[in-house]
Amino acid sequence: MSGLTHFDAEGRAVMVDVGSKAITDRSATAKARVVMQPATLELIKSGTAKKGDVLGVARIAGIMAAKRTAELIPLCHPLPLSSVKIDLQAVDPGTVEIEATVRTTGQTGVEMEALTAASVAALTVYDMVKAVDRGMRVEDLRVVAKSGGKSADFKQE
Repeated sequence: MSGLTHFDAEGRAVMVDVGSKAITDRSATAKARVVMQPATLELIKSGTAKKGDVLGVARIAGIMAAKRTAELIPLCHPLPLSSVKIDLQAVDPGTVEIEATVRTTGQTGVEMEALTAASVAALTVYDMVKAVDRGMRVEDLRVVAKSGGKSADFKQE
């Protein structure tokens, strides 16, 4: 298990000691999408979904989730986040594209916070319109960019 940082020499799960890492500006961006029927997307775009402003509520849910990541993912460090930006776009014929960008100045990265934000925003979209479209799919959750820290910057797409 030598290449995995969350395991000790005996293979036990551990929280990584980041105490000796440099404090740097760090950011990560994650994306996800919710695929639905075109009529469901029209409800979202028109603002006539019974539960209200779907994209606005999903944005707030994503921000809240990023701030709670260490409570959800057992070996994540609690981090002081300097920024969480959630962008949700309705894309015809039936997709909501989600992008979450998280920033901090610290000793460890924010990839998990960005992934958590994007996934909870997607789940919130699903929750708010599931009554009219149970066949929706949350798809393609991934980190698309990361910067800061010792390792090289990462960009996908």
